[in-house]
Amino acid sequence: MTQQSSSESENHKSLFLHDPDDLEEKLELLEYWRSIVKRKKQIIGFGLVVALLAAVIVFVMTPVYRSTATVLIESNKANLLSIEDVYSGISQNREHFQTQVEIIKSREVAIKTIGKLKLWEHEEFDPRAKGDSWRASIGFSDEPKEWTEKLLAEAVYDNFSRRLSVEPIRLSQLARVSFESSDAELAARAANAAAEVYIENDLEARFRLTRQATSWLQDQLTDLRKKLNESEKTLQEFREREGIVDLKSVTQSGAGRQIEEVMGRLVEARMKRAEAENSYKQIKSAPKGADLTSLPAVLRNPIVADAKRAEGIAERKLSEVSQRYGKEHPRYVQAEGELESARDNLRRQVDSVIASVIREYEVARGTESTLEGVLNSAKGSVQTLNRKEGELSIYEREVEASRQMYDMFIKRTKETNVAGDLQTAIARVVDPAVVQAAPVKPKKAQIVVIAFVLGIFLGMLAALLRDRLDNTLKTTEDVELRLKQPILTTLPLLSREEVGRTQTARIFLDQPKSVYAEAIRTARTGVLLSGIDLPRRTLLVTSSVPGEGKTTFSINLAIAHAHTKKTLLIDADMRRPAISKGLEMQPGAKGLSNFVSGSATLQECMIPVEGSTLMLMPAGSVPPNPLELLLSQRFKDTLEHLGKHFEVIIIDSPPVELVSDALVIAAVADGTIYVTKAESTPYQIARKGIQRIRRTGGQILGVVLSQFDVAKAEKYYGDYSGYGKYGYGQAGYEGGYGPAYGEESSKT
Repeated sequence: MTQQSSSESENHKSLFLHDPDDLEEKLELLEYWRSIVKRKKQIIGFGLVVALLAAVIVFVMTPVYRSTATVLIESNKANLLSIEDVYSGISQNREHFQTQVEIIKSREVAIKTIGKLKLWEHEEFDPRAKGDSWRASIGFSDEPKEWTEKLLAEAVYDNFSRRLSVEPIRLSQLARVSFESSDAELAARAANAAAEVYIENDLEARFRLTRQATSWLQDQLTDLRKKLNESEKTLQEFREREGIVDLKSVTQSGAGRQIEEVMGRLVEARMKRAEAENSYKQIKSAPKGADLTSLPAVLRNPIVADAKRAEGIAERKLSEVSQRYGKEHPRYVQAEGELESARDNLRRQVDSVIASVIREYEVARGTESTLEGVLNSAKGSVQTLNRKEGELSIYEREVEASRQMYDMFIKRTKETNVAGDLQTAIARVVDPAVVQAAPVKPKKAQIVVIAFVLGIFLGMLAALLRDRLDNTLKTTEDVELRLKQPILTTLPLLSREEVGRTQTARIFLDQPKSVYAEAIRTARTGVLLSGIDLPRRTLLVTSSVPGEGKTTFSINLAIAHAHTKKTLLIDADMRRPAISKGLEMQPGAKGLSNFVSGSATLQECMIPVEGSTLMLMPAGSVPPNPLELLLSQRFKDTLEHLGKHFEVIIIDSPPVELVSDALVIAAVADGTIYVTKAESTPYQIARKGIQRIRRTGGQILGVVLSQFDVAKAEKYYGDYSGYGKYGYGQAGYEGGYGPAYGEESSKT
């Protein structure tokens, strides 16, 4: 017994030691795979249906053939003559190649190709075949009354352009021109025709452009020739009018040399005038009666200097004579006369010099004025000549420009005329299209495989979406992660033979070695371990809604506890009592309501369960208001009184979501066991019921997952193989206990 209890204790502890992070990770990683495996037959079947449907469609589709012609676009082709400036030549870059590719796909090339092949005569492209549509029958057709070739080509264009494709070949000057049609021969002809029309259209455009350039050049030459003649005539008239003979520069006309000579003489005249003016100003600024001999302008004259020295000599001689002779002495008189004569000579010389300075000043002024007049006249002549020469240069440049333009246009005209006769194609077909033996589409095998894979993928998405939208509790991991409560046990789904309430209520007694009985023992062990030090326990068993197996679990759990402890089972669902029916007892027996109200004794309300030591207290007579009865103090006293006689009291109450009876009982019970139905109970409802119980002060011991399909779980989830390996009918257990099942059941 000790070994069995220890084994059950370890098994139960393993139920509460799951790491939430591990469980969540396991749920995230394996839930998708489980959802897919669970419906693998449906997924594969859906994939096969989609593949079959695709196969039917592709096998009735018209095969399409594709032919390809390879065109070389010679972007680096050398021109015979350099006339790129006249019209748009071949560029040397990638943009030119891409431009040519777009030209092949242009509307103009397409229309010409359609007209060349007369595609409207083929049933595949004939727009007139659509005239019998229902729109035409009611008079809403926009088709013309009379078809012309132009209208037919326009009508075929959209269909033609969809089938034509031009693909540049990377790192080359080649382009693939492809065409698709249900007629293999027509596909090859259309591809070759599109390439040929492109080349012909390019040659035609070049020829037309050359002719336009030639015509324009001829018109321009006429105007230029007229303008050149007028320019030369105007130039000659100007030369004759102005008397210019081969005049090229001002220096050659003599005016430049004249200006240089006059400028030199004018500088000299101005210097002389400045000197004379200086002397003149010195003389004019001297005071009246002053000695002018001391002036620099006078002293510089050599004659004045000589007269000045003669005066000095006479004065010294007079001084010497006066010292030796008197004034009456002849020598003195002679010396005095010589001095007077020297002074008169000096005065005459000074007056002469002054007069000479004045004349020089006036002459210098006159010379300067004359030279300035000559210079101004020369400058005027030069300026007039410069203006004429500038105007002449303008006429000469105009004549030269007209002559150059005329020569250039003459040259370009000759080049264009020659080039027009020597045009070469910009492209050529290097690999013509040939008739293909095999169609390019539809790729039947590929489409069927893709359809099958797509069907499988859609089936997988549908399976995942269905499970994501399914908010029921399916596994023990769902219970622990979504309800945040420990799993107490998992009750397996019973077979059809065991579905009857009378069989399931006593399955612990009738089939002690069954998987269901082992699950009940696991729950009993969990209850005992949750309060191992408590001598007595009052347990409440409830659920969210009816039909979740709450009553069946209560009866079997009570029977299991009765094997080891003195146990009482109370049916507290006084509105819809079910325990008496499950145990096949006579209806109308006195029970809980009678004992609480005091209308019956404890012995009258107790009924032993046949085959076990379990005592049952039925619901009794249905009171007017069961909730008031449960809220009364007499109910609490009743539980205390019963606790003195029984070690374990199990109370089966109504579902939480229907009435509040379970909430009232949970507040006075030692613990509550919450029963949920696998793949039926939404976790939001169960979580809400548990929260309501906890808010009233109740304690949740654990959650029971009932009606769990073990075979389905083993097949889809892979974590419940213990049920099949150690189930009833194989290695049994003495007295219903055994470590083997306990080890496997801990996984639930």
